[in-house]
Amino acid sequence: MTHPATDVIRKAKSKEVTLGYWSVLDSPISNERLAMTGYDYIALDGQHGLMGYSGILHNLMAIDAGHGPAGIVRVEANDPAVIGQALDAGARGVIVPMVDTAEQAAAAVRAARYPGAGSRSYGPMRSGLRVGPVPAESDAAVLVLVMIETPQGLENVEEICAVEGVDGVYVGPSDLCLAVGGRFPNDPDVKEVFDAAIDRVLTAARAAGKIPAIHTPGGEIARQRIAQGFTFVTIASDLTHLEQAARQHLDQARGS
Repeated sequence: MTHPATDVIRKAKSKEVTLGYWSVLDSPISNERLAMTGYDYIALDGQHGLMGYSGILHNLMAIDAGHGPAGIVRVEANDPAVIGQALDAGARGVIVPMVDTAEQAAAAVRAARYPGAGSRSYGPMRSGLRVGPVPAESDAAVLVLVMIETPQGLENVEEICAVEGVDGVYVGPSDLCLAVGGRFPNDPDVKEVFDAAIDRVLTAARAAGKIPAIHTPGGEIARQRIAQGFTFVTIASDLTHLEQAARQHLDQARGS
């Protein structure tokens, strides 16, 4: 029987709207609950999040217990070791940060694919239970997204999108805003050039037949990005929403 997460990856690769949630907390219990809310995927942040390898492993197991969403990992770096570890732990896809060039994008693809298409070392300690132990089948079931979030990445986005094996490009809005001259994320002084950068990534992805993916702070912005043409859209994040909800309830209790 096909696990529902496999259908999520197929859906994403078909460029149907795929909605996910972002998790930075090493909290398997909360991620198990999030996995039962209806999101297509839960993305674990291995770069800026508060979890190491064991946290990624345990949280992927918790997400799988939700019997629906795919567990995706933003790895800490474009490094074959960490990409391979995330996939061996059962990640259905990787989001690779700080990709500046087509060569770096190709390296990320090689790290995520077994020999023949890549250079991933064979050792499916957990992924074999979920994706399957056959390399070709595993390659087809794994999503590789590379992040466009630097001046160089933006300049080379068309070449990056042309790399065979890259399934999609993922906009990191905070870093991209800084990359186009913002003093801080969401700097309104660079809104016009930032919006143009977003459009450029979207256009490049669609022209190359790649998944246009983006990170958003909440549901309303996510809806806007879907209307714009992005199909893989993440809503962030558990820590931010925990703080927002706690503050809202405190303000209500104080009558402020």
